[in-house]
Amino acid sequence: YYYFTRTFSYWKDRNVAGPKPIPFFGNMYKSALRYDTWGGVYENIYKSFPNEKVVGIFRMTTPTILVRDLDILKHILVKDFDNFVSRGVEFSQTGLGQNLFHSDGETWLGLRSRFSPIFTNSKLKNMLYLINDRADKFTNYVSEITAMTPEHDIHDLVQKYTMSTISACAFGLDIDTFRGDIQTLKRVDKEMFTPSFGMEFDMLFPGVLKKLNMSLFPAYLSKFFKELVETVLTQRNGKPSNRKDFMDLILEIKNKKQVEVAKKDSDGEAHTIEITNNVIEAQAFIFYVAGYETSASTMGFMLYRLALDTKIQDRLRNEIDEYLERHGGRIELDTVSELQYLDQVFSETLRMYPIVDKLLRKAENDYKLPGMNVTVAKNQVVVVPVLGIHHDEKYYPEPEKFDPDRFSPENVAARHSFAYLPFGLGPRHCIGMRFARVQSWVCIIRLLSKFRLEAGKNTIRSFSHNPYRIVVAPNKPVYLNIYPR
Repeated sequence: YYYFTRTFSYWKDRNVAGPKPIPFFGNMYKSALRYDTWGGVYENIYKSFPNEKVVGIFRMTTPTILVRDLDILKHILVKDFDNFVSRGVEFSQTGLGQNLFHSDGETWLGLRSRFSPIFTNSKLKNMLYLINDRADKFTNYVSEITAMTPEHDIHDLVQKYTMSTISACAFGLDIDTFRGDIQTLKRVDKEMFTPSFGMEFDMLFPGVLKKLNMSLFPAYLSKFFKELVETVLTQRNGKPSNRKDFMDLILEIKNKKQVEVAKKDSDGEAHTIEITNNVIEAQAFIFYVAGYETSASTMGFMLYRLALDTKIQDRLRNEIDEYLERHGGRIELDTVSELQYLDQVFSETLRMYPIVDKLLRKAENDYKLPGMNVTVAKNQVVVVPVLGIHHDEKYYPEPEKFDPDRFSPENVAARHSFAYLPFGLGPRHCIGMRFARVQSWVCIIRLLSKFRLEAGKNTIRSFSHNPYRIVVAPNKPVYLNIYPR
């Protein structure tokens, strides 16, 4: 009992307000038992202390600080980023643990500098034909299945599109995710996005996963991505092809043998990272994760809201029709930015349903919070409650209302720039943000140009977030009716 309560006076001793912890669980009782998501727990804490800039919480037995003040947040994510480079999720760095999302310190610097060019506009232009092709195949598939019955689980439906797109754009694989057997990919999805209890274990015994060389990912995932990368490397003879996809860039890097880290040590010597097959497998894993489920969930939520509010749907469709008429039915990267209302609807969807509902950062050294007499200790984790911020009436009046006009240029300019965090902010923001937008927008444009969506008798009007998914997802199937125009 003493061991599992020994830290619980930490924030009280430092005069930092916070909820009363429960033995063993701290403040994570509901998420640890899968009654609620981690982001949902942080949102409730955020709302319970409206007058505090920061809140002292306990992730199981580990003292952690939750930041409510957006100006302090700006310092942590941008101005003083060098002290908060790491995400604070420490586990085995072998195997899939070497991926760009979870890597820390010098490894992250090296990988980030090398993989950033893959998401430039020129790279996306080269891949746009693949995305357009998959969107056309998707709408043909929708035509076939809606001719039999109009009602479909929208999330399951758009998953087939993002599976197809990321398989083509990342690995050059032409997988029939619409009519073929995708049970293997479904299992990969389940293994990737079902939370284990590894995180709670590490909160109880900080650093134990890293010390014991334990991974957060099941062995099945390592085996799947190992075989996938070996297949692609064999097909391309270990050399870049002319597809200009993600794997081509990785192969270019691999042929250089190692990556130099931009940051040099005190002696002026640059550190390097060897690009092994394991490193390639880890990046393939994170590209698949980032390009598949996050976009599918975003589009699923977006189409759900459009079905509930047909006025917003009609306004968006009119903009899409005018755009396609202007450009001869073509979707091009240079012109898609003309779709201002599509951008607003997309942004409002991620405001209401931020797929990554919390951000974590770990302090490299003791850090005194600006304007406060509170210090974040070295190795202490800072929680950014994205879901709480996105549903704060102070920034978004009537937060449960779906209102794309919140993201009109004038409203965005009037709001604090750190009140919107679906892709993170600062140097460690989501590297695949552009790809996610383009992938989602092309699908939405093609779909709404040919179909209309309506709520049906089986369409749920409210739902909670699924505590058995790492990313934000509904806890029930979302059925919509899809009709040809």
